Amino acid sequence: MTEYTGADLFVDTLTEYGIEYVFGNPGTTELPVMNALVESELEYVLGLHEDVAVGAAAGYASVRRQHADELDGLPAGVVNLHVAPGTAHGLGNLYGAAMSGAPLVVTAGNHERDFRAEEPILSGDLVELTDQFTKWSDEVLSVEALPRMLRRAFRVACTPPTGPVFLGLPMDVMREETELTPEPMGGTVQNPGRGDPSAIEDAADAIAAADNPVLVVGDHVGRHRAWSGVEPVDAAVDLAEAGGMRVHGEILGYEVNFPTDHEQWVSHVPPSEDVASTLFHTDTLVFAGCSTNTTLWGHENPLVPEDATVVDLTDEPWEGGKNHPATVVTGDLGHVMDELADAVAARVDDETRDERLVQVDAMKQLAAQQMDAMGEDEAPEGDSRGSKADLVDAMHSVAPDALVMDEGVTARYALLTRWDFAPGHLFGNKGGGLGYGLPAAVGAALAEAERDDPRTVLGFVGDGSYLYYPQSLNTAVRHDLDLTVVVPDNRNYRILKDNTAAIFGGDVDDYDYVGMDFEPPVDLAANAESHGATGFTVADGSELAATIAEAVETAGPTVVDAFVHD
Repeated sequence: MTEYTGADLFVDTLTEYGIEYVFGNPGTTELPVMNALVESELEYVLGLHEDVAVGAAAGYASVRRQHADELDGLPAGVVNLHVAPGTAHGLGNLYGAAMSGAPLVVTAGNHERDFRAEEPILSGDLVELTDQFTKWSDEVLSVEALPRMLRRAFRVACTPPTGPVFLGLPMDVMREETELTPEPMGGTVQNPGRGDPSAIEDAADAIAAADNPVLVVGDHVGRHRAWSGVEPVDAAVDLAEAGGMRVHGEILGYEVNFPTDHEQWVSHVPPSEDVASTLFHTDTLVFAGCSTNTTLWGHENPLVPEDATVVDLTDEPWEGGKNHPATVVTGDLGHVMDELADAVAARVDDETRDERLVQVDAMKQLAAQQMDAMGEDEAPEGDSRGSKADLVDAMHSVAPDALVMDEGVTARYALLTRWDFAPGHLFGNKGGGLGYGLPAAVGAALAEAERDDPRTVLGFVGDGSYLYYPQSLNTAVRHDLDLTVVVPDNRNYRILKDNTAAIFGGDVDDYDYVGMDFEPPVDLAANAESHGATGFTVADGSELAATIAEAVETAGPTVVDAFVHD
């Protein structure tokens, strides 16, 4: 076959934009694309479930986004799914990709346009399925529109605030002959701009007039590292120092948005109404790049005081003033905070700043007790298993500069309170739905393998999360990835037990539970080995560091099943 088709044009466009991998799980409607890939330099990354493919592509794209300035092409991940059931299978991690801001171009094959009137098997409205979890969702209805829609898809996905887009690819469009060529991207991807000067002045006035201003940094701060031209984490530090503000991380924050060893850093904010409302109880709050800053279920009282002055700094207009009246500054967070820091510094004198820092120190000591307690467990008498804190300490001792992909769930605060991560070294399941972390860790390891100086990649994945998609390891083995997955294994859905007590009162031991314990338990090390990885089991907490060190040193993907107590 010598004719040049829509599928060939699709593949050539990916190559033109610097894409090296296509993640997916193929079906019949994807065969035109699969055939076109044979003659290309693109590598197909097979996931044994569509949600594995989407999660791996999202993890890959999230790491690439942090290093976009090092790349010859775009940082986007590309994933190809299979009509309605396959697209539906991928929705869980498409939601996770949207929450994580992964620059992702998701495609799916579809039936021929004139055949759909017969309602063939596997058919469904792909655009409707994906629309709520994407920045843009559409279907390519003619080969003439394909180059334009692909260019638009990549530009939308990669323009901050980054996120996934979706394109349906009908079989007849992919098989149609064409003489068209890929459209050039047409210049560099732009950042969201510097922010309205008058709004920055208003925000500076509010911070200067405050008695006790508080800065809450969200994950949109860390996501701007490669786009801004100004290092946004450094700009956040400058703003905090200029205003003498205490600093917290937003609820369910999963990137490094502020150095946690800075003297003005106090804590991450947990999804607890009582704790969050205590930390937010002040006269002036500045939210920078926040998007998940609320609790997991309804709260009886406002988290933010109704009489507080609120400033929202955001790259996403929808987020500005979303849940409370605010002075909103929309723009690139690096530039906005950099200019705001200068304006605040000109308004706040040293004496006022020093007075505020005394309040910062007092709250820091108070919050440290609460947060440290959330990250520590007391071992039952005679229990040789390690705690989650022991496990995190062991990981840190072995690989302190690792890139960590976190879905430890109830082990999350052990990780956040015991490890000071550098920017770009922590990612996680910001969406909260289980099954993102392990595939995303595989994608992160693939992204690191491309770099000249790859980092150690650790997946920190709870046993409940691991069991969603253990077949992710098959992809890691196939590509011989250097990945160590550490599983804090308590053999139950502990988060549901904790939430039961939080919602209904009392202690965890007061309740009987349905569907929350893994009986019989799965041998995770044996499971890993069934996929071609190397498995380790650690039943004694004293052996954690040595076993993790051996796993990190072992070539190829490894899994450490670490028994921990609750």
